[in-house]
Amino acid sequence: MELGGCPFPEDAHFDAEHDVWVRAAPTPGVYRLGITSSLSAFAGRILAIRHRTVGAELHPGESVATIESLRYTGAVRLPLTGVGAVPNRAIVARPRLLNDSPYEEGWVIEFRPVHPAEVDRLPRGRAATEALTSRIAVLRVRCEGPVPDVEVVELGSECSAVLARLDTELALRAPGDILRLVSDDPTSPLEMVRWADRTGHTVLGSYREGTVHRFLVRREASPTPRTRSAETGRV
Repeated sequence: MELGGCPFPEDAHFDAEHDVWVRAAPTPGVYRLGITSSLSAFAGRILAIRHRTVGAELHPGESVATIESLRYTGAVRLPLTGVGAVPNRAIVARPRLLNDSPYEEGWVIEFRPVHPAEVDRLPRGRAATEALTSRIAVLRVRCEGPVPDVEVVELGSECSAVLARLDTELALRAPGDILRLVSDDPTSPLEMVRWADRTGHTVLGSYREGTVHRFLVRREASPTPRTRSAETGRV
């Protein structure tokens, strides 16, 4: 299911208060814990995760890891009693997995519940809709697609100045990096189409909120400018 543009798997149990999910792992009797897509969107690009040294038994509310981004540092907390915590080492090497794949490759730990019934007491899938919607409102987030590596905000500027700033920022990024451009120029949707054709870089998507436009742009390794037909408008 999707709430506020953010995906939430229907087979996962959620603790909305702590922005985490729990669901069965491939190994029988073992469960995985991870962060929600809404927390991922709120944090922005996650730069590091540090698993905590935990005891033999984990208690509800206990921190099992800390995630860090440029604008957020917070604990990942277990919502129930568990044992045998095993950290996901892949996310230590690639913290971006917490943004790009929070419900699959980006899980945080595996563990065994001491009382399996505690898992069922956490709302699952659509039963968690109200709590998750309320949490999204508190975080004031909307999932707009891939979490950007950098954000460029140009409000009150003409589109030519906005695009010049975009060119400068994108030149500093590595191929594959994603940039979010925020502009209130009313001509920006059309100008961004023209910019993408001219530069060969990709506009992954856009979102409008009131008079403000947000664009997700990916820097291509080998950008190829495009020409559109004057008759059809197609490339």
